[in-house]
Amino acid sequence: MATPLWRPDPLRRESSRLAALMHELAADTGLPFTDYADLHAWSLNHPETFWSRVWTLGAIGEPGQRVLENPTAMPGARWFPEARLNFAANLLRRRDDTPALIACDERGRRQELSHAELHDQVARLARALRDSGVEAGDRVAGLVPNSEHAVIAMLAAASLGAVWSSCSPDFGVQGVLDRFGQIEPKVLVGCDGYHWNGKAIALHDRLKALAAQLPKLERLVLFPFLDPEAAPETHGIDVAMAWDDYLAATGEPLEFVALPFDHPLYILYSSGTTGRPKCIVHGAGGTLLQHLKEHRLHCDLGEGDVLFYYTTCGWMMWNWLVSGLASGATLVLYDGSPFAPDPAALWRLAEREGVTCFGTSARYLTACAKDGLRPGRDHDLSALRTLLSTGSALPHEAFDYVYRAIKEDLLLASISGGTDIVSCFALGCPIRPVYRGQLQCRGLGMAVAVYDATGKPCAVGEKGELVCTQPFPSMPLGFWNDPDGKRYHAAYFDRFPGVWAHGDYAELTAEDGLIIHGRADTVLNPGGVRIGTAEIYRQVDKVDEVLESLCIGQQWQDDVRVVLFVRLRDGLTLDDALRQRIRDTIRIHASPRHVPARILQVDDLPCTRSGKLVELAVRDVVHGRPVANLEALANPEALAQFEDLPELRE
Repeated sequence: MATPLWRPDPLRRESSRLAALMHELAADTGLPFTDYADLHAWSLNHPETFWSRVWTLGAIGEPGQRVLENPTAMPGARWFPEARLNFAANLLRRRDDTPALIACDERGRRQELSHAELHDQVARLARALRDSGVEAGDRVAGLVPNSEHAVIAMLAAASLGAVWSSCSPDFGVQGVLDRFGQIEPKVLVGCDGYHWNGKAIALHDRLKALAAQLPKLERLVLFPFLDPEAAPETHGIDVAMAWDDYLAATGEPLEFVALPFDHPLYILYSSGTTGRPKCIVHGAGGTLLQHLKEHRLHCDLGEGDVLFYYTTCGWMMWNWLVSGLASGATLVLYDGSPFAPDPAALWRLAEREGVTCFGTSARYLTACAKDGLRPGRDHDLSALRTLLSTGSALPHEAFDYVYRAIKEDLLLASISGGTDIVSCFALGCPIRPVYRGQLQCRGLGMAVAVYDATGKPCAVGEKGELVCTQPFPSMPLGFWNDPDGKRYHAAYFDRFPGVWAHGDYAELTAEDGLIIHGRADTVLNPGGVRIGTAEIYRQVDKVDEVLESLCIGQQWQDDVRVVLFVRLRDGLTLDDALRQRIRDTIRIHASPRHVPARILQVDDLPCTRSGKLVELAVRDVVHGRPVANLEALANPEALAQFEDLPELRE
């Protein structure tokens, strides 16, 4: 067994909501619940009872008598078929003067809304949307920064039963049309511009082009963000109105439309790096129950907690963050670069707002480590109890960094799931130890396993495809404009019939945790040996000169060879000595099979707008294939460096 980096003290363990649930179930069932594994196994063996228990964590609505129809169908199972609820009602349950959300940005803007103020703003916008003819099932879209306006707009739409979908304002016109053009919104909420790394970026031309190319758009609602004190100009857009002019002068009592459990709530999008983005439709009930479970049990969130996640409105972690209102947490929103005006910006934010649960990406934590930041020394993080990381595999060394430089007494939860399920397959556990490099546990009610290529379960320590073998409430309702479900089925169920294949390359550990080795479609296969890209990144991260890296498999002489691209610290050049040190580090700490055949220096690495490195796009460029959707990338110009490289022709 590995040595834990952290253990919860007995008081924290026993006072957690997870421990309380175990005690309740032991009393109710007479069964022993001695550890998390007992609870997880019970949640899979008794799914109807378990998810009914999750409802009692605080869901507002009528669950009905039946919990699950077609329990073995995947897809095809249906949860709480008689239930009626409203997602917005669950997030707007309070109307007091305590803070509901605090919206900040890189310029120093800070806007605090109490629960009462948030409720009033949502009521005013909901009335305006209703007066515009928005009804249940209509789409309301947002090209929005991570501000209070985005939360208000989503909740107003959800209160009416409309479907919310959002993109980050850094998307170009074609990137937005690739998404919103498919779902045809009736109302679009947008801002006059945004700031990134000290630069102001206006959106007027983009919005004008969008309004002209979304034929079913009836209203564009603009709020000021570049200059919050000025009403935004509509720039001659016929359907445009300023936010303050559009909102109803007074909010009538907010009426929440009671809707079925599987009524559409969100449309999220696949990354679009392999083609036109898939429009993934998520239901209100499944999203609510899954987030209640993850927030209250896995993150131990409740009233008095302050929840922060660094995200944009184009990443599913924004949807996950906003659901924290249903658990009573105060939300901290942040818009802008995490390193503006300097690399300590988010840690100052955590100190100032008393953040208790801090969420970010693995890339951010490794960047902090490379920059030598010591947040625990330089900031008062006494309120911080939980640190969440996702977006890519968190390297083992980043675990060391967190406990060395951020805080010793801290639950570090590397979490993994995705846009596909708007939630997690594996995540944190407040009653378990943290082990280096591991996700602590598989989520309650999630029958997560690892399969080999033949569809058989892998043994502990063997690598394979991450799957889920039982239905769960946050499975998508389907894809937009996929009436026969063929595209939905092909995305997740063709690989192993009747089983959700998620596309991650993973292994279960002796500690009952999980390690993610990268995406299955980017697994390297030199000489027939499967290697996850995260295994190589973990070793390269140990080399101080390297800021970040990306590796691919290049087809070469009837085999595959590993090619590694590195971005170095400013002013450094990749020479033979550094190449050899990188190779030696990988050979010693991984294996000779992991050692790249070629190591090349580049100035930039392409990534999605949520910060994920795009290995498939680089692989396509290296092999002379077109990249399917450049609009999905935050920096598509970076791909030019990988074209026709002489080092890869020898």
